[in-house]
Amino acid sequence: MELRTLRYFVAVAEELHFGRAAARLHMSQPPLSRAVKQLETEVGAALFDRSPAGVALTPVGAVLLDEAYALLERADRVRTRVAAAAGAAVITVGVLGDSTDPGATRLAGAYRRQHPGVEVRIRETDLTDPTCGLRAGLVDIALTRAPFDGTGLTLRELRADPVGAVLRADDPLARRDHLTLADLADRPWFQFPDGTDPLWRAYWNGGEPREGPAVRAVQECLQAVLWNGTVGMTPLGHGTPAELAVVPVTDMAPSRVVAAWNRGDTNPLVRSFVRIATAAYRD
Repeated sequence: MELRTLRYFVAVAEELHFGRAAARLHMSQPPLSRAVKQLETEVGAALFDRSPAGVALTPVGAVLLDEAYALLERADRVRTRVAAAAGAAVITVGVLGDSTDPGATRLAGAYRRQHPGVEVRIRETDLTDPTCGLRAGLVDIALTRAPFDGTGLTLRELRADPVGAVLRADDPLARRDHLTLADLADRPWFQFPDGTDPLWRAYWNGGEPREGPAVRAVQECLQAVLWNGTVGMTPLGHGTPAELAVVPVTDMAPSRVVAAWNRGDTNPLVRSFVRIATAAYRD
């Protein structure tokens, strides 16, 4: 039973879809299906129930998934300890925006417990680079938000957050319990400068061209609202000053928190980081 095959199995078990798992693993679906079939032959039992309605784990598959997590975690720890012994146990993490996110706090604690010998370097970036320096080679992995151009990168969604409009507390719209993008159509919006990733910029502009001041950081966004009465989007649940209010926007797609890393990166510290992050944000 090879570790690579177990990783294939885990991907299918988490996605419950062979096509999505193959895309996540950057391989075609037929060899993935063959690998899972071979694993079922080795185990001597079906691991998935396959039907027109979809894919589901069998009881045997559920047991193997627990064991696979434990084995892969152990393998990652072995690689990490070897890297530490070689003096190479350093990982640089890019962080975008609010570094006080409870998911990030849980992740930091869990990563430290599992890899006490690893030095974690944090690089916090402004809102104009959603890859947090990943493309420039400044970080090994990024904790960020999609959408943005993912060419050459692998993204793992960790959580989806509903979003709302940031308004001055004395704005008449701040008294509403929800808004739509049409309610904000005639307002100036804070926006990111020219040259910012087009997909990222379009999402935070609600999919429409906007007029308003250019901002680069979270505090600049809030100050633009406070001083100029502009509006813009923010994930719900983020703290704001008493002078500001956040009202849910019902026709905006959720903001997806993702881990992003360079496609094909085999660094065990990155792989372990993704696994621990997936669990920390799910909790």
